[in-house]
Amino acid sequence: MSFVKALWQQIYPPPPRFTEKNVSAGSHVGKVFIVTGANQGVGLALVKHLYHTGATIYMAGRSLKKIQAAIDEVNATSPAPSTPAILKPLELDLLDLGTIRPAAASFAAQESRLDVLWNNAGATFPANSSTKQGFEAHAGSHCVAPLLFTQELLPLLQAAVPTAPKDSVRVVWTGSAMIQTMAPKGGVDFTRLEKPTTKMELDYSAAKSGNYFLTVEGARRWGKDGIISVCQNPGQLSTSMNDRFGKIMGPIVRALFLYPAKTGAYTLLYAGLSPEVNQANNGAYIWPFGKIKPVPNASVHQAVADGKARDFWDWCESSWRKHA
Repeated sequence: MSFVKALWQQIYPPPPRFTEKNVSAGSHVGKVFIVTGANQGVGLALVKHLYHTGATIYMAGRSLKKIQAAIDEVNATSPAPSTPAILKPLELDLLDLGTIRPAAASFAAQESRLDVLWNNAGATFPANSSTKQGFEAHAGSHCVAPLLFTQELLPLLQAAVPTAPKDSVRVVWTGSAMIQTMAPKGGVDFTRLEKPTTKMELDYSAAKSGNYFLTVEGARRWGKDGIISVCQNPGQLSTSMNDRFGKIMGPIVRALFLYPAKTGAYTLLYAGLSPEVNQANNGAYIWPFGKIKPVPNASVHQAVADGKARDFWDWCESSWRKHA
């Protein structure tokens, strides 16, 4: 597939085939979900898509005040579904490794299982941005901290498998079209990972490649436990992450290239709940708005074949072990 064709299909994808209409009311009563970055944007839109399922949904984010406001917004849905989800806040700051284990422990104190974890939270950062522990901000908050969070929750994912429908226990990571357009050769440049952000587009796209590496390696490590690991690209969305286009170009870009957050959330819904995702395609990459296709970057594919996904996983683990 040519570069232009692959990019075009990510910017202008076909309509979603798997929506909230494919998930029946009350179908996930007794299930437990976590959505990180759930107080706004695509994360909040996903929670709204899941609200009628009856699941218990933990909405994770840095600000409990903003999370509670989002919970109140969803709970005010009218007409209310017959089996509304139970929404709970979870304080989590992916820019600070010191908050990760306490957040996982808080969740574990309340629940005995975890059916789906959507590692959705993400942001772009200007030059000279670092996490509290000094990692490049994108790699630290998109990869290092989420891997630690997921590892801390692994026993609860494993605990859900015996009573969950086959292939329904999942970890969903977040990719981007920028894996194709801006990522360094091989997806990740290890020499940049412990330095402040120098070029937002390059560092962000490398972090998204890192999420794909964690997906592939997670499938390899957790597949034997019955856990599915996939990476999804939600599409080009009109969210706060694209506010950088400014007051003049912003409306033009939104009209020509961007979709509402609720449309991008269908990609996350597909990744987390669609029966098309299973052990046969564990480690898959999902294009907007819910289609399994290879990640469109040959050098990233080669990097996986060369063992770079394992190397990146090991780097993330060694990084958080120094601080958490």
